Order: sequence, then C-alpha cells, then structure tokens
Amino acid sequence: MNKSLFEEASVEELADGYTYMARTEAFHCLFCEALFEEGVIYQEDGKLLEAKKAVKAHIQEIHGSSMDALLKLEKKQTGISDQQKELITAFSKNLTDKEVAHRLGISVSTVRNHRFKLREKEKQAKVFLAMMLRLQAKEEDNIVNIHEGAKMVDERYVTTEAEKEKILNTYFKEGIDGRLSVFPSKEKRKIIVLQQLLIHFEKEKKYTEQEVSEILKNLYDDFATLRRYFIEYGFMARSKDGLQYWLK
Repeated sequence: MNKSLFEEASVEELADGYTYMARTEAFHCLFCEALFEEGVIYQEDGKLLEAKKAVKAHIQEIHGSSMDALLKLEKKQTGISDQQKELITAFSKNLTDKEVAHRLGISVSTVRNHRFKLREKEKQAKVFLAMMLRLQAKEEDNIVNIHEGAKMVDERYVTTEAEKEKILNTYFKEGIDGRLSVFPSKEKRKIIVLQQLLIHFEKEKKYTEQEVSEILKNLYDDFATLRRYFIEYGFMARSKDGLQYWLK
C-alpha cells in the first residue's frame, strides 16, 4: 500500500479503490503499488483496456473489490469493531436481515438495531469530517505548503509562515532574492532554504546539469550540494541518464 496516497485520498477515491495522479499521469491502486499509465493499453482476460478500466479490473481481480480491501484494513485504520466488520460484510452481500441474523447467530431485531447504529455512525462521521476540514483550513492559514514531490513527509515539513520568514532572513543576508550566506545543517531549515532557491527556475522547463549548476553557482559556492539536495528532497526530478533536470 502506498501510505501517502491512501491517507490523502478522498472518501470517493477510497470507495473506488484508486486515485489519479497528474504528476505521474497514472491511475494508482490505493491498496497496493500497482499503477496504470494514462495513454497505455492494458490486456486483461483477452480484452484491451484503457488505464482507468484497467485499474478497476485490477482491483476486482487482485483485491476482490474495494469493499473487500477496505474491510481487510486494521482496526486502527477503520475504527470499527470485529462485529461491525462482520455486519458490514454481510450487508454488502445484500443479505436480508433474516439471512444476516442466521449467518451471525443473532436475532433479527439485533441486526436492525445494528443497521440503525451504522447509519448514525455515518451521520456522525460526516459531521466530524466537516469539523476537521474547518480545522485544517484554519491551520493551513499559517502553515507553509509542502511541495508535491516531498519524500518522507514528517515534522521537518511543519513550518509556520513566521518561522519561514525568520529562517530566510537568517540565511539570505542580501535579501531573499540574493545569494545564500550559508547552507543550514538542520533539516527543517534546509527545506525552507531549498524551497526559496526554486524561484530561480522556471516550471515546465528542462535544464541540463550544467545549466542547473550555473544558476546555483550564482547563489552559493557549493552548488553541487544544492543540486544534490534538490533531487534528494524531491524538489527536482532528473532523467535516468542525468542529462536533464526539471522542477517537480
């Protein structure tokens, strides 16, 4: 499972079992590492499928269904009890209350009571999600955005705008558009400094290694270190032959 993709997926994407990433131009299965590139034709049981249909076929074949895959998640991820999991499994098979009661060895009235509780839990979940969206919006007002190519996202990336301003003033003595005075040793500060240096590169443009080096040489003497960290922290991508660089 791609943990970051799974955690960032919307409710609708979790229900479908896949998400589309513009960066990779591919449909990604949320339950494993499988991806299907847009524009590529895939063969499945003698049929030729476009990427979107291929990822759906993959989920059915490998995971049974998105519901099956979700039900196999650990309790810490679903927040439901083993009994609730059994009930949802039975309900997903369109069994009647009587059939569910027989299958689980409980009374029909108990099944109906559980159906009611699950619906109430759904309503509560919607309210909770709404509150978390508002809380997230409030927090993001003061948190520096994390770049899309970030690797191993953790507390190093949690920086407020006030912290960012202080860090930039410390390491860019000539102004934030000028040369870097010294490259910081602490991870959080490295990320902020590298992010600022990106303003000297154009989006969608491909650079040679020499062109990247020339730009960075005007900003800091040890340009090779900056170039290496751009790749290491996911700010830039590099072709396999190392001849081309571009912003992620």
